[in-house]
Amino acid sequence: MAPSEALVVGWREWLALPRLGVDAIKAKVDTGARTSALHAFELTTEETDQGSWVHFGLHPDQGPESRVVWSSAPLVDQRWVTDSGGHGEWRYVIETPLVLGDRCWPVEITLTVRDSMRFRMLLGRTAMRGIIHVDPGASYLAGPPHTGPDEATQDAPETPSPYRQDHST
Repeated sequence: MAPSEALVVGWREWLALPRLGVDAIKAKVDTGARTSALHAFELTTEETDQGSWVHFGLHPDQGPESRVVWSSAPLVDQRWVTDSGGHGEWRYVIETPLVLGDRCWPVEITLTVRDSMRFRMLLGRTAMRGIIHVDPGASYLAGPPHTGPDEATQDAPETPSPYRQDHST
């Protein structure tokens, strides 16, 4: 994608994860984080005819009494992730469409407990590569996520995935 076509976003944005049942979640756009992370709890896995799935609860809203959304997604991988405090843990990885402004593209997201964090989601640089540019002095430039009746994928412009087959970089 040419730089003139990139979506310019602020350091925090509203986005949607329609296949997970999340119509809006406030995310920190974090160029320092390699992978995206989503607050999730009560994670369980299941082997099905379609492969491995992970089932989990999430709180898309901030606050201790936040509503709960129960969701499931195909399990893509398990990865060792080190957070900004130097603590490492194994995390489940899923891939799901993400809607930011009027764009929709698939992103890989790790699932972890983020109860004590200010944002329930981090959008990491791998999910942004070639798609968005960050203005660190601005917030909420993309506007509300554009979701439609077909999980935001029908009306939103198709954006190529930032992922390659090789995840070693």
